[in-house]
Amino acid sequence: MQAFLTLVAPAVRQLTDSDKNDAARALEATGAAVGDFRCLHDGTAAEVAFETGDLDAVLAVTVPDGVDSAVTPADRRRKKVLIADMDSTMIEIETLDTLAAELGFGEAVADITARSMNGELDFADALLERVAMLADHPVDAAIKTVMDRVTYTPGGKQTVATMRANGAYCALVSGGFTFTTEVVHSVLGFNEHRANVLEIKDGRLTGAVEGAIVSRETKLETLRELCEKQGVGLDAACTVGDGANDLDMLKAAGLGVAYYGKPVVRREARYRIDHTDLTSLLYFQGYHRDEFAASE
Repeated sequence: MQAFLTLVAPAVRQLTDSDKNDAARALEATGAAVGDFRCLHDGTAAEVAFETGDLDAVLAVTVPDGVDSAVTPADRRRKKVLIADMDSTMIEIETLDTLAAELGFGEAVADITARSMNGELDFADALLERVAMLADHPVDAAIKTVMDRVTYTPGGKQTVATMRANGAYCALVSGGFTFTTEVVHSVLGFNEHRANVLEIKDGRLTGAVEGAIVSRETKLETLRELCEKQGVGLDAACTVGDGANDLDMLKAAGLGVAYYGKPVVRREARYRIDHTDLTSLLYFQGYHRDEFAASE
């Protein structure tokens, strides 16, 4: 089987010849036939093609510290579907935590969020418990509070733009709320968004959610649905997220990436970004920096 090992380093670290040599030796120790490294971006990203009869052994190789890496089969490297989580993935905040902090009960909500994202609590139950605390707060003020504090994760807009330019269908699927996703998905260039809907009466939050909750199972179902609509298998999809409610879609996709994931996600996801930004999703698919689409 032909496959690729991709190495991506943060700007403050950068790749060295020693990093590449160590990675090549680790591959060779598995019996892989290793080629030469190809630069994807000067000082930042490189990949090497290799042939192996034991991909599982290669997946276990240790790469240099401070570098993000991915071993990907050559077949269907460039994905045709992207499904991304929103909070702490495409944006740098947790929207519900941010809102609760402004309203004066941030610590209680943040604790529930942390336990839920690490898989210690049922996601739907934890969401309903936190949303209940919002009851009777004016909706316009709540929305403005969150949107004024949204910051976008570096590399996200360029990643979406590049994948769409190369024929991928991109969806923002969040356990957060539509009042945020409808703005974020538009700013970042996603084809569509799906999230929870806060119930509103007389201009105030009721503390309830309308309709079915976007859960761990919902994200997996959306992955299957969109792959079917695009006429591709799950191996042609890229998914990215940070919490336990993302794990099913991360495990099912051909390239499922934990982005600065919670401990349980970092343990269970096959692919991880721990040191670099979201453009590593493109390097993992074999894109050269010159192929990145403009993000503005």
